[in-house]
Amino acid sequence: MLLALLTDLHANREALEACLAHAEERHAEQYAFLGDLIGYGADPIWVLDTVINYVGRGAYVLMGNHDLGVLHVDRKDMNANARAVVDWTRGQLNHYQLEFIRNLPMQIEFENLLLVHANAWAPEKWEYVDGVMEAGRSIKATQAQITFCGHVHTPSLYHMTDAGKVGEFTPVSDLSMSLSKLRRWLVQPGSVGQPRDGNPAACYALFDTVKRELTFFRVPYDAETAAQKVLEAGLPAVLAHRLVQGG
Repeated sequence: MLLALLTDLHANREALEACLAHAEERHAEQYAFLGDLIGYGADPIWVLDTVINYVGRGAYVLMGNHDLGVLHVDRKDMNANARAVVDWTRGQLNHYQLEFIRNLPMQIEFENLLLVHANAWAPEKWEYVDGVMEAGRSIKATQAQITFCGHVHTPSLYHMTDAGKVGEFTPVSDLSMSLSKLRRWLVQPGSVGQPRDGNPAACYALFDTVKRELTFFRVPYDAETAAQKVLEAGLPAVLAHRLVQGG
């Protein structure tokens, strides 16, 4: 099965359209959306309806912290810009869309794979995996051989040996690599809707569950249009600037 992994969509229609088209051209058979479907961007209705459509085709979907944020009026754990957008987003969504978000799981496990938005040790606390120490903690918290997670808006790949030593690879776009069964892995595909590594191109990954081959991709898209929509919606201008600057 060729599994497409997309995370941190952040209500960015243009980026999601580009990634889905890219994945379909490469004959993706299954899709996993690892949370933060909304927040930051100006197209929450279209993005949610698109994800809901993919769920009808068997896709996996997780709860992210911005998704949870839209369900609660008082989210003091979010910064001012994030709170402003979830408050605006809440007013855009209908009851069905809000109930869809409310029923999203924090994690999904199948075929020795774990899908989680933030980390495996405490998914509900939204702590970041942003280094080898945190990656090791997350890997040790699950029995799954491969963990796929989001939350960090940059693509990353970590591995752990049988001896418990954790290492990090720097992903190279369009280059397939085999994930050895002799190691355990943690994969962060990077953000579809708001990359933050200085490259504005959208991120996602494909994983062949039979060959155990992983490929990271960077997909150019119309970031200027997405940014203009953010400004026209009256959302914080810094969020528009991030889209065209890649962070």
